[in-house]
Amino acid sequence: MMRKIGYGFVAVMIIMAASCSKDKTIKQKGIDTGNNPPDTSTVVSAYLTRAKQTHDFIANNLFTTYKSYRVNTTTNVTSAFEWYNTSQIYADAAMIANGDNSYLANMNATFKWLDNLWDKSDLRGGYFAFANLDGSGASGTKYCDDNALSGDVFLAAYDVTTGTDKAAYLAKAEACANWLMNSGLWDNTYGGGFWWNTDKPNKPTQTNGLALQLFSRLYKITGQTYYHDWAVSINTWLQSKMYDSKTGCYIWMIDGAEVRHTEIFTYDNAIMIEAFLDYKDAMNDNSYLSKAQDLGNAMISTLWSKDYNVFIFNTTDIRVNGAWCGWGSQGMIKLYEADKNSNWLVYAKANIDGMNVILEDPNTHGYYNFAGLNGAGKYSNYEGVDQAWMERVEVLLSKYK
Repeated sequence: MMRKIGYGFVAVMIIMAASCSKDKTIKQKGIDTGNNPPDTSTVVSAYLTRAKQTHDFIANNLFTTYKSYRVNTTTNVTSAFEWYNTSQIYADAAMIANGDNSYLANMNATFKWLDNLWDKSDLRGGYFAFANLDGSGASGTKYCDDNALSGDVFLAAYDVTTGTDKAAYLAKAEACANWLMNSGLWDNTYGGGFWWNTDKPNKPTQTNGLALQLFSRLYKITGQTYYHDWAVSINTWLQSKMYDSKTGCYIWMIDGAEVRHTEIFTYDNAIMIEAFLDYKDAMNDNSYLSKAQDLGNAMISTLWSKDYNVFIFNTTDIRVNGAWCGWGSQGMIKLYEADKNSNWLVYAKANIDGMNVILEDPNTHGYYNFAGLNGAGKYSNYEGVDQAWMERVEVLLSKYK
């Protein structure tokens, strides 16, 4: 999951923060940050329409008869990635939460298909990263971020299902957590933290942030103290090792040679916003709302392009991508839901609008993989994960805009 590639350094223009009443938020030149409440009329949101158009593209180009989703439409049409499929479950769960139960059957079917990727030869389990479209051939490296994200997604599905389906999603989320706890991929190297995968190349923020979300949510649901203790340990490690006091954001990773890579990624920090909000709820510690708000402001100062009104991929790669930059909109929406400051929605909306201009093919309603902020250098492939994330963030936004 989340394979990051660094390119030449391009300076990011930093936006100065300004507070808004008791809620900490930025006002950005060129964006209307009026304090009017979100439109709650019964008119169908344009963002819900877009989400459904994107889903139609997915159904027509990526969905298979096996209930899996192929990697893309061009270079890899015969295999399926685990985190691409769970991301589509995440999008389906958002549609169901929005009141459309027609997405339930395929969501549950893809969840069942994922059993093909579960390591049944190891009592600890864990998901392999990929398989053939029919589910055969799963083997090889396991990724902590893939498994943590899967657990988080399954808890989103748990929230919108009932009965045996609900129980199955919770059980699998706990199985993902159990694999993390017993995989041996948390160790004392660099004082703790989860390795990215079973090859142990590095310890990234996003891997540990996703795990923090999972353990916090499971503690809130089950009350099991071991989930509490893991959440505390992960949070402590992230604060001590990955926080960058200069930007107020979280860095990319510590590599196998104990070198800190200080690039700042949009999705790393969006993940951390949500992790703080989950930690706040699980631990009943409202100070983590302030931490999440501070991080939201730091993201806008460090990662927001004032010229194109989008979150950039990272501070050394000034491009845009549907999944990794779309995560920024989810983080802003989660902040709004936590503190009801509508200025967060300004950035969530502008980011989606910007990606729609830069990345969407208006004829197919599919999203290209990467492009420069001005649309130059656009990749021609439609990656399944980008479609899933654009569907998800647009339906999340449709509740408010």
